[in-house]
Parts: sequence; C-alpha cells; structure tokens
Amino acid sequence: MREPSASRRQPWHVCEAGSAAAAAEKSSVVTSAVSKRLSQLEAQIGTPLLLRKRHGMVPTVAGQTLLEHARLLLHTAEQMDHDLKAQAAGGWGQVRVLASVSSMMGPLVPDIGSFLRKHANISVDLEEASTPRVVEGVRQGLATLGVGWSVGDLSNLEGVPYRSDELCVVVPSGHPLSRRSSVKFDALLAHELVAQPPTSALQVLMRQLAAKAGMTFRQRVVVHSYDTALRVVQAGLAAGIVPRTVAQVTGVALGLKQIDLDEPWAVRQFVICHRGESALTPAAKLLLEHLRGLAG
Repeated sequence: MREPSASRRQPWHVCEAGSAAAAAEKSSVVTSAVSKRLSQLEAQIGTPLLLRKRHGMVPTVAGQTLLEHARLLLHTAEQMDHDLKAQAAGGWGQVRVLASVSSMMGPLVPDIGSFLRKHANISVDLEEASTPRVVEGVRQGLATLGVGWSVGDLSNLEGVPYRSDELCVVVPSGHPLSRRSSVKFDALLAHELVAQPPTSALQVLMRQLAAKAGMTFRQRVVVHSYDTALRVVQAGLAAGIVPRTVAQVTGVALGLKQIDLDEPWAVRQFVICHRGESALTPAAKLLLEHLRGLAG
C-alpha cells in the first residue's frame, strides 16, 4: 500500500499555503506542475476551485467542499496503510482521538492509559481541541473518535455517553466570595471574570445564560487554557469557572479557594462522537467499547 502521491496532495497544499509557488515547494515540484494539476481538476469538475487574488489563492465554495472530502480520503488511505502494516507486523493499528481540554485534564487520559496497558499493540494519537473543533474534526474525518462536552452539535454523528465532570468557581484569598461555600451564577456575574475564547462551548453557554438573566458577563481577561486562567485568578484580577479536577490539582497548589457552583449545568456530561460503526477500525471499536464501559 503506497502513500497518497504528491500530485494528489498539491491542491490541498495550495489551500494551506495560499499560493501555487508555496505548494510546489512543499510538494518538491515546479510551480507549473501544480498549476497544470489545478487546471485539470477544475476542467474535470467544471467549476473554479480557487480564487486567484493579488496576494495568493483562496478556495471557492466548491474548492472548500473538495478540500474536506480530500482530507477525509487521504486520512482514510493513510490510516488504512498504517493499520495494514501494523497488522502484518502482529499489531492492531492506531486510533486518532480529538478531545476537549476538560476531558483530557479529567478522566480521559487515565482511561486511555488503562486501555493501552491491556492492548500493547495499539497506539492512540491524542490531540487537544475545543469541543466545537473536536466535533468538526471527527465530522471531517480528521479523527476517528472525539470526546467533548455534550452541548456540541452532533448532527450527522453518533454520540455515546461517557463520564461527567463538575464546574466550580475559583477565587483568591480575600476575594468577596472567598468565604462562601457555594454561589449562584447570577451572583457570580456581579464580579469580574476570566473568560475563554468566544467560540468555546463553556463561554457560549455562560454568555447565553447571562443574557437570559438580563445581566452582563464582565470579562476581565481572555485566556486559552485553564492553567493561564488560574494564574489570572491567583493574581487577583478576576474570579474563574474551571472543572473541579483542574481546581483540585493546580488550583490548590496556587492557594485558590474552591466554591461550589450552584447550578444544574455545573455537572457536565461528556460524549464520545464518531461517524458510525462502519467507519471504525477494529482498534477504534475496542477503544470505544472500553470507554463506554467506564461511562458514569
């Protein structure tokens, strides 16, 4: 089984690099060969795939559609090649998993660890992403399994309940809320908060809840990781909402106070998403069954 040829990757490289010249360099061919391949594809499909602009190229709607299918096909071909080689060598192959930060900092990594101890001939490629990116990555075929918060849009995918986690509030000593054992979300909105990127599932939910309550989400700092969020809280700049597992490990080391978030949505359900049983390799099915058995 051969790797997908460089010529098959050239249109993909143009989309990623933004120019035929950069794609040619990445493919180790001359620019004219890339341009010819693109022209052949456009003639075959009957519609432009790329818009030629002054400073490069961008995919058209048709080009973006082709790109998504090409990624899926190339990933499938590479996965097939890897799995067949592994099986020929007496192994089971590899499973690519996209997972949310919360799931990785919580139960997922130990659960995968227990799986790998039972299946020494299987390897797991685990990558961290936000829940929306997890779902989209599985939908596009960039990963076989995805683990994220259950609020993600799972249309055209199958979802399997996994474990759950709990959100809590963290504040530094001396904060007005530091003497409380629990707090409602609307009371928390009276204080400045550390925020996540606007596309994160938790951030979207909190903004929706704040708007529903007729209040403003007063963000002081926007961060991209829970570790950074805890550092912001430690500095006394804002209060934060983080998974309990994060607060218990890193928050305690930073001397932060944990406060229960008295809301039903503070307990979050994780799901494992995939494109259906027929899209799963034997190794992926084994991992899915292992994680499903640990749900709760």
